[in-house]
Amino acid sequence: MNTVKPQLLIVILTLGVFCIINTEMGVVGMVPQIAEHFNVSVPQAGMTVSVFALMVAVSAPVMPLLCSRFNRKHTMVVIMALFTLSTLVAAFTTDFWVLLVMRALPALLHPVFVSQAFTTAAAAVPPEQGPRAISRVFIGVSAGMVLGVPVTSYIAVNVSYQAAMLSFTACSLLVLIAMICLVPSIPAQRQTIGSQLAVLKAPPLWYGLSAYTLVNGAIFGFFSFMTDFLNCVSGLSFDAAAAVLLAYGLCNILGNLLAGRVYFKRRAFYLIAVPALSFAVYAALFVTGSSSAAACVLIALAGIIAGFMVIPGQHMISSAAGQAQDFANGLFLTAANFGTMAGTALCGYCINSGGTRAALWGTFIFFALSFVFLLLRLNSRTGFLPESSQAAERARQPRRPCKDVNCLTAKAG
Repeated sequence: MNTVKPQLLIVILTLGVFCIINTEMGVVGMVPQIAEHFNVSVPQAGMTVSVFALMVAVSAPVMPLLCSRFNRKHTMVVIMALFTLSTLVAAFTTDFWVLLVMRALPALLHPVFVSQAFTTAAAAVPPEQGPRAISRVFIGVSAGMVLGVPVTSYIAVNVSYQAAMLSFTACSLLVLIAMICLVPSIPAQRQTIGSQLAVLKAPPLWYGLSAYTLVNGAIFGFFSFMTDFLNCVSGLSFDAAAAVLLAYGLCNILGNLLAGRVYFKRRAFYLIAVPALSFAVYAALFVTGSSSAAACVLIALAGIIAGFMVIPGQHMISSAAGQAQDFANGLFLTAANFGTMAGTALCGYCINSGGTRAALWGTFIFFALSFVFLLLRLNSRTGFLPESSQAAERARQPRRPCKDVNCLTAKAG
């Protein structure tokens, strides 16, 4: 097949990202079953989560760069095939160390698929629709995080460990078939590794990376302790807290959709206003968190804002990287993961010093620091010029023959 409608391509990419995130996060909900199945301790079983996260953190800035030379369809097909095969082996192995290897290998290529999915989705539509396309792919990220843990946990508890692992296999296999049959060849970017690494010399890129690391750390550092906050401060039961976390995830998806529709209309305003609003929401939660009703409302609002912030975060990094978009998206994933780790560490330190409610002090510190880099990033102007100025700049650029994924829209008609 030589052509595909951009809408269908984006759906396939979204489902692919969902499968990958689901495979990563779903194991969190079945750690006790893994421990029982392989006759290991629960902390040892938890290595199936940590080894995946470690591989992602290590490979995110490197693998997208190295793989940018290859045809994107071929790369994503190979990655999805690897996820399918690794989860199939993991379902039937009786050796715990084989299971860890089957978790580590696909994790190395996790950032490649996600970064190329963002780049391909944005390139498949007109420039003004790029943020909306990326926001739809981000739905796969949010859905994988929201649905992966409870669904996989239910299957593991009520059926078996193998059934839960095979659910990952089935999901990946369906996307693999769709990609082989429906997605056209997507030629690689004609860029050398050196030319892509050269974007690291641009201060706006570092401002964007620093800002998003801090913003993501502020949001997801507290998220790591949200259940504990709802239990200890708001007085909710574990079941009620789980329901609130599910609502948070669904609100996160809503935030993704809202950002795709409105962010580019006033990008500079939203880049400052959204973190400021988030700071205000967490401050209100600090003051009124002992009220279960107030906590539920504020956490739902925080979920929407967290989902909204992903698109501005990705844009302020990618818009500073020129044509090195796969590399930029890999750096975006690195910033997100490093921010989460640093934010969790700081919020955990605050809890040790002042109790559960004090976790929000870590969030406040990270947000306060992020505004410094957000203002520096805005002051650099790259990616934040008015639309009229950008249109004039594009009009001055010479037209080039259509040789890459940007042709998808024209071919699809």
